[in-house]
Amino acid sequence: MKPQAPTPAAAELSCEVCGQMPEPPKTRLTVANVAVMLPIELLVHALVVQTHLPYLAKVLVLTLTATVLVIWVAEPSAARILRRWLHAPALRHRRRLGAAPALWRARTVLRDQPGSLKKITRSLALLDTNILSIHVHPVRGGVMDEFVLSAPGELTERQLLEALKDGGGRHPNVWPTTALAMADGQTKALSLAARIAASPQELPLAVAELLSARILPEDTETARQTAETNDAGTLLKIPTAWHGPITFYRPGEPFTPAESARAHRLAELAEILAHGPAGPVGTKEAAAAADS
Repeated sequence: MKPQAPTPAAAELSCEVCGQMPEPPKTRLTVANVAVMLPIELLVHALVVQTHLPYLAKVLVLTLTATVLVIWVAEPSAARILRRWLHAPALRHRRRLGAAPALWRARTVLRDQPGSLKKITRSLALLDTNILSIHVHPVRGGVMDEFVLSAPGELTERQLLEALKDGGGRHPNVWPTTALAMADGQTKALSLAARIAASPQELPLAVAELLSARILPEDTETARQTAETNDAGTLLKIPTAWHGPITFYRPGEPFTPAESARAHRLAELAEILAHGPAGPVGTKEAAAAADS
């Protein structure tokens, strides 16, 4: 016997792991059970009452028959026949979530000439995609534009990539993101600079957070292999006098000159604070005094 094809409700709401449906609201479940049980109860009562059995026997037959029919017929029938109605609130909520705008971070290289941004904006607008923020990084052969996009929830990564290419973008990349991406690079760099001012030893972690990169250990086989096989521009080394050179790795997303400059400025700030007259301890005391 061939298995039945799942209904739209089951296809949308069933668990991908166990295949079970979520628990429907108690009110709807009660109404569905009553709607299915009532005709069965009336039919059983009508048949049993007409018999000439003793009163206690009638009660026993009614109880057992109704219980068996409810367990084996009513509840499964209600769950199957009224499935869409039972799970209508969850289905509406799922569709609202699916239609809600999604945030994406996108990068692509454009020609550094008038009209390039207008063309890619028009291409994104055809997909009802709105540009919430844009940062321009000068790179070799043009400019790298970094966008935060608000797109319809059903839009896929491939559709966004095709729109960026149709708009004249080269080497496009997109990533799902959150509202935190709305904080521009300068604001984020200033926040991390304040963090380094309180503790210069936080430099490696601060730069890794700024660049969304991974810190590579020095003088290890892993670092050597990564340096040999990395894509162009995905390694960034920052020299420091007190911490030694720090290497950062971001696969598939080369560092821009602006990002490199920000990272080096943070390293310079850490150097000044670490080797200044007050040193790290004095810096912490100054930060504590400012907080108080």
